[in-house]
Amino acid sequence: MNYLYDDTFEGFLTCVWHHWRTGKADGIFSNNGAYQLDLLHYAQTVETDGRKAEAVAEAIMRKISRWDAERIYRVFLTDEPEKEMKLLSYIRLGFKEGPKIRLLHGHPVVAPVQKAEYRFGAEVHRLCGLVRFSELDGGTLFARIEPDNDVLAHLAPHFADRFKSEPFLIHDARRGKALFAYERRWEVAPFDEGAYLRFSGGEAQIRQLWKEYHAVMATKERLNPKLQRQFMPARYHKYLTEMQP
Repeated sequence: MNYLYDDTFEGFLTCVWHHWRTGKADGIFSNNGAYQLDLLHYAQTVETDGRKAEAVAEAIMRKISRWDAERIYRVFLTDEPEKEMKLLSYIRLGFKEGPKIRLLHGHPVVAPVQKAEYRFGAEVHRLCGLVRFSELDGGTLFARIEPDNDVLAHLAPHFADRFKSEPFLIHDARRGKALFAYERRWEVAPFDEGAYLRFSGGEAQIRQLWKEYHAVMATKERLNPKLQRQFMPARYHKYLTEMQP
């Protein structure tokens, strides 16, 4: 049986609860319209249930560890193919092995989860240095990104500490939501830029100054495009001020 859920972490945990009780999950898929009909397996839509999700979360922390519960959440936020079934397999193995599952680096169930978590952490770290802000009318700082993974909540601590007293928002244009923060308080919510975003009058000049600074500080004799692509992959250039013509 294939389970269809609402693409939330609580929905995924609810699917785990149903599998826990029935053992019938052949596949777990987001019910976002992209699911392809599988003639070999019946599809059941699973309604998200907070109590069932909480029961699974508590079982993971009790039978495996809180550390692994956080790992499972981070991997859920990735774009890893078939992440739901990979995480289900990880949870099942964790219930058997307990906390030592994190030491089974070469295990075929653990390795894909570990690699996905590493990619997630690497993107969070990279974006902490690559997010470029612009000033809107009113003084709010605004940035637009299109990350591979759903990283907004994990970017929040870094930028909330960096901009302690300045309001800012980071828009994940790929997922249609944004991180809103002010005075170290933050939340992630759906967001549509629409037509009401207006940059401050001096923003164009600030961008030009940044480009000039970047050009002057670069040492042409030491340019290393290969190394630059390693730390600043081309897929991020779209929203990097210094990479614009």
